[in-house]
Amino acid sequence: MTSNTEDLDSIAVNNFREYLQIPSVHPDIDYGPCVEFLQRLANEIKLPVQVIEPVASKPVVIISWLGQSPNLPSVLLNSHMDVVPVMPEEWKHPPFGAEVHDGKIYARGAQDMKCIGIQYLEAIRRLKENNVQLQRTIHCSFVPDEEIGGAVGMKQFVKSKTFKELNIGMALDEGLPSVDDRFLVYYGERCMWHVTFHCPGQPGHGSLLLKDTAAEKLHNLMSKIMAHRAEQVRLLDSDPDLTIGDVMTVNVTILNGGQQANVLPSELTMTMDCRIPVTSDINEWSKTLDTWCAESGEGIYMVQSRFENAKPTDISEENPYWMRFKESVDDMGLQIETRIFPGGTDSRFLREMGIPALGFSPIINHPVLLHDTDEYLAESMFLRGIEIYMKLISSLGDIANDEN
Repeated sequence: MTSNTEDLDSIAVNNFREYLQIPSVHPDIDYGPCVEFLQRLANEIKLPVQVIEPVASKPVVIISWLGQSPNLPSVLLNSHMDVVPVMPEEWKHPPFGAEVHDGKIYARGAQDMKCIGIQYLEAIRRLKENNVQLQRTIHCSFVPDEEIGGAVGMKQFVKSKTFKELNIGMALDEGLPSVDDRFLVYYGERCMWHVTFHCPGQPGHGSLLLKDTAAEKLHNLMSKIMAHRAEQVRLLDSDPDLTIGDVMTVNVTILNGGQQANVLPSELTMTMDCRIPVTSDINEWSKTLDTWCAESGEGIYMVQSRFENAKPTDISEENPYWMRFKESVDDMGLQIETRIFPGGTDSRFLREMGIPALGFSPIINHPVLLHDTDEYLAESMFLRGIEIYMKLISSLGDIANDEN
């Protein structure tokens, strides 16, 4: 077995780059190459691996490191295999080339989040090399379709018989990079709420000044949305202790309607993306939307899609998993900041099952390039992340039975 640190670093970086070179990009992803790569890597590290398909052609890869007390609740290390689309012409390096320039590895998925999946496995490789044996079983899950909501990925995986048999006690999942020295830890997420407003109106010739047109109603609604948005911007700017996850974001994302320049449309639609913080009253927000529609014009109605998030993970002394996580990062001398995640991750499906989940990406002093062009991760940061996960995995995997 390889024990030289330099050799292990080379192996880890090469595996990371190979994983990045698999274009598991939306839409119409073929997950086969990812599955084959992960199976090979599991076999190389001598870890049992299973592949299930809760939904056809949407595989979940589960790689396990068996603990000495397998009846204890296990630790889940989750990551997703898919990445968002790219516009290659806007990248200065090929988005699936995983080229290294000035110590930086450029590729789609470098930060979001193929780095973490490989870091999990390479951390376990090194712990095994050091003959470490943990009490609890560690499961690494690689799931599909997180980037499009996880409806046929993690959402279905947690309902499966296989998932129940894993006996998960707590989970780690993705977080966000930090632009300074603080590592960010996410213990909850905002509620995602998508609303499409349908604004019917008086049709007619574009040369007339008819009343109750669709555009007037849409304008009235837009004004209310933008006023609310400006209020949240002022709130965020006025309090340095607040982060984007602590306020409500409302953004108009789609406008549709009309057929011809000189014809007033009989309907216009407007879609709004809302992210509701855990401190907001969901019912009150629903009433606000109803009021906006009623005040903006007759006949306006909404089509809504709401993804309510479960109760945030407890980050008090009452949660032994959190306390062990906190003790580990303190022992490493890491500065952390706890936050509510501004977007959505697969952690919400775990929290819905009552499983404590923490979002954590060991990336500091990096620009946040998730879904952006020229996404990269410094090779040194990637390797440091492996060391951090070695500590976290060994610590979380050795929580005693009486600490549950």
